Amino acid sequence: MTQLSEKRKALRGRISPEQTIPPEELARREAERTELGLRCRAIFERIRPELIGEYYNWYIAIEPDREKYLVDPKLLGIVQKIKEQYGDKSVMLTMFRLNETGTCGSI
Repeated sequence: MTQLSEKRKALRGRISPEQTIPPEELARREAERTELGLRCRAIFERIRPELIGEYYNWYIAIEPDREKYLVDPKLLGIVQKIKEQYGDKSVMLTMFRLNETGTCGSI
């Protein structure tokens, strides 16, 4: 019984109050993601008509600051292209599918 109590104590100590993200920070991060998504969606809607015929249902990753994009027919392919293009740099991209809705899948 003592071993179980010790394990429970250890598990409780794993999440400390110092590591908890404040609600304001979570809200800020969510707002950043939303803003990024909206900027990328605008670019996607603008370039989709010229790309959809040749690359239908391919993945497209868009970087909104430079309005650059990468396309590949496979998810692993687009991920590899992103790694090759950006390396270990921190980059904010949004991924879509070149189809009527732009969705990559459904849950």
